[in-house]
Amino acid sequence: MSKHPVKRVLLLGAALLGLSACASAGVEPPVSAPASRTETEKWRDQIKVDGRADEIQLAVHATGVSANQDQALSALVGRWLSAQAREIVVSAPIGGGDASAAGGMAAQIRERLMFYGAAPAQVRIVGYDAGGQAVAPMRVGFEIFTAEGPTCGRWENLTATRKNETYGNFGCAVAANLAAQIANPEDLIRPRDSTPIDAGRRDVVLGKYRKGEVTSAAKDEQATGAVSKAIN
Repeated sequence: MSKHPVKRVLLLGAALLGLSACASAGVEPPVSAPASRTETEKWRDQIKVDGRADEIQLAVHATGVSANQDQALSALVGRWLSAQAREIVVSAPIGGGDASAAGGMAAQIRERLMFYGAAPAQVRIVGYDAGGQAVAPMRVGFEIFTAEGPTCGRWENLTATRKNETYGNFGCAVAANLAAQIANPEDLIRPRDSTPIDAGRRDVVLGKYRKGEVTSAAKDEQATGAVSKAIN
């Protein structure tokens, strides 16, 4: 019988542990380096988006919105639609003059805003501290954003391509055009809210799918690409 059976068992166990450690280390995925940004993306980061308030102030009347105030609200909604802004905020004074008149006028302002084209979900009524001012006004407005692109013009010799690298001003014009042409600069900060789903259309499509029927809409014959042979 061997004098060293325990030593052999220990050595064999150590070897198996070493192999298992190597195997487990190899299974771990390698850490990938972050992808390098393109020259165009670097210039796009230099677009400055600033926000400001487009706000009007309306005097509180016990009789409600006056004719001049109604015209101002109509013009405000027009600017709001043009700017594609998110919501219009109606701020009513708290702790000022007649609280009942301010509350009633806030509700009337909301109705006028919706009449001129604002959706109910996009008009919000809040209160602000009037600081005891008896003539504290109603504040109605929204946040509008502007984009300012980078300044281009640092052109060098574009024929000097010995290193096959992009020139220093490459991508600046793309970023400047983006800042000048974007309809709503707020899109550069955050995505827009998703529109509500069409529950009726969804039920129709799912119903046809469960029955094995065609779920697409019927083909419009007027939308074909055939060339007309009519003589003009």
